[in-house]
Amino acid sequence: MKGFLIATQFLTRIPVRVRGHLTERDIGRSAIFFPLVGVLQGAPAAAAAFFLSMAFSPNIAAGLVILILLMTNGGFHIDGLADTADAVSVKSVGEAARDREKRLAVMKDSAVGAIGVVAIVMAILLKYLLISGILLKGLTWDALCLLFLAPVFSKWIMVPVVFHGTAARNEGLGAIFIANAGLRVFALSSAILILIFFATWSFLPGSTALEAIKLFPLLAVPLYAFGLTWVVFCRRRFGGMTGDTIGAVSEIAEMLFLAVAFLWL
Repeated sequence: MKGFLIATQFLTRIPVRVRGHLTERDIGRSAIFFPLVGVLQGAPAAAAAFFLSMAFSPNIAAGLVILILLMTNGGFHIDGLADTADAVSVKSVGEAARDREKRLAVMKDSAVGAIGVVAIVMAILLKYLLISGILLKGLTWDALCLLFLAPVFSKWIMVPVVFHGTAARNEGLGAIFIANAGLRVFALSSAILILIFFATWSFLPGSTALEAIKLFPLLAVPLYAFGLTWVVFCRRRFGGMTGDTIGAVSEIAEMLFLAVAFLWL
């Protein structure tokens, strides 16, 4: 329970405060519950899509769903995406060590640059197009379940990234999670993801276990492959992972999940 509350405190705007002293091990192990925290985002998003689609057009409903997603996590991950985009845009001076140092400095700067703003706009625009496209296909239980699962999968992907990644700095949340989220955390987090997925799909009218077994790898494998690619990219570009790059992978993964969901529907 403590780990779930810690994860909720870090990843959402839900007013949860864990009392007592928190160790770095407590923080790292809270990654087990990242998919469960995704439920706290996915449930209101799916409910909003259901009720808003009854009163508004799919396009308007999609915009309001995105607003709810941003409000529930306070734009925490999209801020990481913006900082990462600014850092990636730094021009090379021809020396790998100096390039990495400069990029990390830009990433740590609280100001958002032009490329970061473009990244935010494009992320919101793409999510809007994908969610509205899903809703335009029809307000089915399949569509609502996939909207519910999008934050669940995008929160989970941070765990394999942390497990496979190395820290670019010796300080910060990224370094804490990488140092303390090992194989056991990865395995338990993945088990929770699987349980949430199959429990959700079992409530669909006319759903079959075979259909769920076919769909799960279609959703999980592309995200996992992207996560591994992201780890390699960040290692070459920044010397490893930071809290911002971990947040960025969640944002990008959510768009990738919605794209696969749209194609599947």
